[in-house]
Amino acid sequence: MSEHPHMDSREPLLRIAKRDALPLWKNWAIRLAAVVLALLVCAIVVYATVKLSPLKVYAAMWSGAFGTVRRSWVTVRDSMLLLCVGIGLAPAFKMRFWNIGAEGQILIGGIVTAACMIYWGNSMPTSLLLVVMFLVSALAGAVWGFIPAFFRARWNTNETLFTLMMNYVAIQLTSFFVSKWEHPIGSNSVGIINIDTRAGWFPTLFGQQYALNVIIVLCLTLFVFFYLRNSKHGYEIAVVGESERTAQYIGLNVKTIVMRTMLLSGAICGVSGFIAVSGVSHTISTATANGRGFTAIIVAWLAKFNAFVMILISFLIVFLERGASEIASQFNLSEYAAKILTGIILFFIIGSEFFINYRIILRKRKEKKPSCSK
Repeated sequence: MSEHPHMDSREPLLRIAKRDALPLWKNWAIRLAAVVLALLVCAIVVYATVKLSPLKVYAAMWSGAFGTVRRSWVTVRDSMLLLCVGIGLAPAFKMRFWNIGAEGQILIGGIVTAACMIYWGNSMPTSLLLVVMFLVSALAGAVWGFIPAFFRARWNTNETLFTLMMNYVAIQLTSFFVSKWEHPIGSNSVGIINIDTRAGWFPTLFGQQYALNVIIVLCLTLFVFFYLRNSKHGYEIAVVGESERTAQYIGLNVKTIVMRTMLLSGAICGVSGFIAVSGVSHTISTATANGRGFTAIIVAWLAKFNAFVMILISFLIVFLERGASEIASQFNLSEYAAKILTGIILFFIIGSEFFINYRIILRKRKEKKPSCSK
């Protein structure tokens, strides 16, 4: 008789296993099913809590985002701004450098843009001023992104904490310049910059106020897509993201790649600050970034760093945000109650990624073997 105690070798009831790569249509089918299921859950929540027709609520969401031509263009404008930050984060996140500092990079780009509008708005043609603001905002954002990259490459600091702390520094810098440029004095705000001359404002193109926003962001989207997909630098980013040891083994200079990539990431986020100030609000404040630096992380992750897919994700998130505001206004609900619907939908969409990457295996019942009679 064995001295070892009897061991229970039964399998667990549920097991989670990594999936093989699914076809593209199956990935999108799972995501679509998640959206449909989320809408059904939202319908139940709406009817159970406020006794409203879910169809009226969804119609209000659509109206809030696309109910008029102006609302449609505001949705496009906000989507482009969120997309710009998302494509800025994509290179860093693909390299597994956790750039949580996009908020600060946006603010720094916005500060230098506002400075150009205030000090050079009356002495430089608008076309030249726009080019200068684009370049200096990209440079400022690149420097802001380079600082944590340098410390990570040189002393292996934690980039998550470093970039997060840089946000707070950028917020304080913004507060300082708001107090320096406040207009009128004592208002604690900069006000609309160059409201009379519109110097440094994006011009109207093709009869649309936000057409230049779309052109700039889509050009950057194309650049990032081909940069990550087809360039030597994009290949190096992918290798470093998979394994730094592998990258070092095949002779890549990981430190240089980290710093170079964060220069690019910070530059694009800085340009989004330029767009936010010169092409949207025409002012600077601590609310200029408005949380987009964190929301864009969801955009980049859900799109798996594919710049074209980020367009769809950006539109979806902005649609949900504007729809939630319209629900709160139209049905006299708390804005927080309306945002619950947004949270439910995003939860299901993010959760669908689990079922794309993993599968759940149920324990199979073992058939009893017939006993042999003597």
